[in-house]
Order: sequence, then C-alpha cells, then structure tokens
Amino acid sequence: MSEAGDSGPRISRVVVAGGGTAGWTVAAALVKALGRLLTITVVESDQIGTVGVGESTIPTARRFHELLGIDEKTFVQATNASFKLGIKFQDWLREGESYFHSFGTSGRSNWLADFHHIWLRARELELAEEYGAYCLEHHAALSGKFACGAGSGLNYAYHLDATSYGGFLRQHAEANGVLRREGRIARVRRDGETGDIAALEMEDGEAIEGDLFVDCTGFRALLIGETLEVPFADWTHWLGCDRALAVQTEPVGPPPPYTRARAHRAGWQWRIPLQNRVGNGLVYASERLSECEAQSLLRERTDGAYVTEPRLIRFRTGMRRTMWERNCIAIGLTGGFVEPLESTSIHLIMTAAIRLLQLFPFDGMTAAGQSRFNVVGRREMEHIRDFIVLHYHLNRRQEPFWREAADMEIPDTLTARIEAFAEGAIAWQEPDELFRIDSWVQVMLGQGIVPSSHHAFARMMERETLAKSLAGLSGNIRSATSQLPDHGDFLSRYPAG
Repeated sequence: MSEAGDSGPRISRVVVAGGGTAGWTVAAALVKALGRLLTITVVESDQIGTVGVGESTIPTARRFHELLGIDEKTFVQATNASFKLGIKFQDWLREGESYFHSFGTSGRSNWLADFHHIWLRARELELAEEYGAYCLEHHAALSGKFACGAGSGLNYAYHLDATSYGGFLRQHAEANGVLRREGRIARVRRDGETGDIAALEMEDGEAIEGDLFVDCTGFRALLIGETLEVPFADWTHWLGCDRALAVQTEPVGPPPPYTRARAHRAGWQWRIPLQNRVGNGLVYASERLSECEAQSLLRERTDGAYVTEPRLIRFRTGMRRTMWERNCIAIGLTGGFVEPLESTSIHLIMTAAIRLLQLFPFDGMTAAGQSRFNVVGRREMEHIRDFIVLHYHLNRRQEPFWREAADMEIPDTLTARIEAFAEGAIAWQEPDELFRIDSWVQVMLGQGIVPSSHHAFARMMERETLAKSLAGLSGNIRSATSQLPDHGDFLSRYPAG
C-alpha cells in the first residue's frame, strides 16, 4: 500500500480485475475524475469472453457520458446504437394485451396530486383517453418517431452493441491514461497479516500489486466470492428465471425506438433493435423449460435470419451481502444481478462507479465509507428488485410458471406499494430510488391494478375544464409527434451530423 505523504494519497494504485462494460466503465470514470491522483490498471484476457447482453440502457446513461466527456454522435457510430424511449410489454398481464413503460412524464402534476389522480377522475367521467395519450415519449415510440437535440423534448436512452461499447470505453479510458494488462489471472494473493488482497498473480508469473481492487469478473466473482468468500443473497424465490438464450438476427423493417419484452409460458423474450442488427434473447426458468424447448421457442418467436448461433447464459438473481469487503469492491454482475427486464445492468455499473468516486478512500479504508457504499448499493438493488418482481407478480396468465409468480409471497416493501396504489392510487419515489412515480404508475396500471379511489383534489375540477385540459394535452402531444422524423430516418443521418 502506498505511503501517505507529500507525494500523494495513501491509496493510489487501483487494479480492476476484468474488462468488458463493467471494468472499462469503472476505469473510464476513475481516470476522468481522479486520474491525476491514481494509477489505474485493468487486467483482462482476450481469451475470456464477456456476457455481453446488456444492450439496452436507461436515460441515466446520457448523464454518465456527459461526465466522461463522451460525444454522443461518436458513441452512436462506434456502438451501432439506436435510440430508446421505453419498453413495450406484451402478454405480461395476459395473452394478447400490452402496455408501454415510457421514459417520459405523463400529463401535468401539481404539488397536491400527481397527474394520474386527475386521469383516474376523468376516466370515471368517461373523458379520458388511454393513459399513454398524455405522454410524448409513449406516443412517439409507438409511432416510430424520434429526434434529439434542441427542441425535441424527448427523454431517451440507447440500444447498443455491448461488446463494441466495452471496446469504446476501453479506447476512451486508455487515451486518458488507464493501463491494460493482457492475460489470465492464475491466483489472487492475500496479505498474510491483514487478509486484504495484495496482488493478482498472472499465468506468466507476474504479480499485479495494488492498494484497491475492483472485481469486475462477472458471475465468477473471482475476488469478492472465490477469494474473500462474501456470501451471495439468492433472490431466485422471487425471480425464478435462471437462463437466457441470446442471438443476433438480421433486421426486419425499420428499428422502433423502444425495447420489446414479450412474455412466454416460462419467462419472456427481449428484442433490441440496433442500426445493423437486432439483439434477441429468451429468458426462462430451467425448471419449466428445457434448453431444447427454449431453442425451439426462440426460433419460433424470432423474426429475421440468425446472424450468430444462440448462446446460453446461466445466471442467478441476487446480490453479494456486501459489495465492498476489505480492499475489494464488486461492481457489475460480480456484485449482483436482477435480470435484464428493465435494462438496469449498465445503470448499476455506472452508479456504483460514481459512488466509488464520491467515497474513494484516499487516506485508507474506513468502516463508515465502506458501510455507506454497501448500504446505498443494497437499497438501490432492492428497489430495482421490487420493481422487477412487480411485473411477474401482477399477472393473470394461466401457465404454472406464471401462477407460481402470482401466488408467491413478495417482499413487504413491494406489498406496501401495491396496496397503497390499489387502495388510493398512491405512488412514490424514494430519494435514492431509480424508478420514478411515472414508472410505478405505468407498470401498475399496465399490470391490471385499478385503484379503488384517488385524491379528491381531482373532483374539484369542472367537467368541461377537465375535458378541455386533457384534450389540449393529448392534442399537443399528437401535434409534436407528427413533427418528428421517423426513427430510422433520423438514425441514418445522425452519426454523420
């Protein structure tokens, strides 16, 4: 460990074990914010592949890119990215029904009551259109429209090639001074006195020493799991899917500006349109569906010719009991996984990287700093877990997998949210929570909850005033959408400026 003194901070050598999206995201953030104070080395092997299915993001990725100084057009071109306004959920409530979870804000709220209370009142009076009619992102997405830049007014994210994204971040990080060590890790050496990690010993005999180690070795969890033996809290009893078959296909038609999540008898299927191809994946519970059956189902439900052979990914939902243990921090799949349903994997990597920047232990590890990192990370994961479980639990499908999800005992924190919305249309966002009130409302309405009451404020509006207001809102959204270009047309022009 480096000595404290005039020459620099006590902890100055950071070693990131594993590359891919997680490793290079962390390295790029560290070197951008703290590069003058640290030596950052990423240890990875070209012989070890990455999971590479995190091909969809949420709008927080844009803010992270701004922090790193990444030019959006350069990024879009390098990763064959397209734009995303939300997720279309098909067949989740029951076969043949769908709803849309958008990144936008619905209607106009005030300090007394959120917009959905007004909408519920208007629906009672038979004055309301569907809930999505009052959200620009919802209407634009399902119309296939998109634009960004001054005046577009859209809140958006990206679909991207995960492998290309890791390479893009690597190039960005190395240009700013991050070191890369190619090779496989043969052994993790611990300090005989403290028990901390001292070095990564490579197959060729070299030892990569460090003061702080970031474990981005994916599901293997080489440092935090195999070496430090931090337990894993399993959430399979809430989230039963444990397999995914991922395949790339040729595009069929113009790319829609949204991700599609379509339920099937033992899980769900994603469809993520990029510029040059489409990412597809069948997520399923191996107890309910064999790999052979999953292969057949994927082929049956996938449009376009295969560009790659389907790849099987085994996973387990849950998280490490602590993500910062001794001088090791687990980020990405190493720290936890809540399946890709709401595209939160890359977001969790980015927020963990920001948290590390804010709590970086320059003068040595402190119990308070580590505790804060772990507490915030745990709450973040649990909030996302509850939101994902919500989709599964509120279903009316009849297959055994779905009946089990509907009947299971859910976390108390989620029970409280469902009851509050069902009884009084009450929805909220915790201060450290990712998903907004709009997100909870859209999914709970989409999954079939009909609140038995709502805030009485909405009854104070005269019928004619309410009708005129809502008609104006939906009319303005239709007008704004009509002026947007088709997503495919915009995308073909955008990288070239």
